[in-house]
Amino acid sequence: MIYLKLFLSFLQIGAFSFGGGYAAMPLIQEQVITANHWLTMDAFTDLVTIAEMTPGPIAINAATFVGTQVAGLPGALAATFGCILPSCVFVTLLAWLYARFRNMALLQKTLGALRPAVVAMIAKAGLTILISAFFLDGTVSLALHNVSFRSIVYFVLALFLLRRAKWNPILVMVLCGVCEMGVYAVSAGRA
Repeated sequence: MIYLKLFLSFLQIGAFSFGGGYAAMPLIQEQVITANHWLTMDAFTDLVTIAEMTPGPIAINAATFVGTQVAGLPGALAATFGCILPSCVFVTLLAWLYARFRNMALLQKTLGALRPAVVAMIAKAGLTILISAFFLDGTVSLALHNVSFRSIVYFVLALFLLRRAKWNPILVMVLCGVCEMGVYAVSAGRA
């Protein structure tokens, strides 16, 4: 029964996550945390990090991760297949329709109308991740004890290195990971 639930949950995600992996994050969060309680918000933040670091599409990596956490290898297969099945069907159908009707004004207007919705979904996913990274309990508050200043420093450093210094994103992630390991080693040495 859990395999069917994983399959159907990620089938919904795969069917309605237009705009790529970041646009799928709010849908994944809804299914994984709110609807089925498979992961906590902290684990979801880890899921986003792992899905971003590993090769391949974020939604598929997330499906594999959640499926493995919930029901092992068979769960990973069920969730991943559920996530990719709608894309396979939609892309085949859309390729045929686009080749046949590409010059139709209605099709062009429809695609244009989807763009703002995709931007909104990506922005929502980004804000959710920022809130969970910057605030220790995952909710925005003005209490200083709830703010993760180290995460904010990493964010500003990473943003500077990516935008101004034009560093490779992989190097930035490695640098932040090494910095955190150094902070952990220093704090563990004091204890």
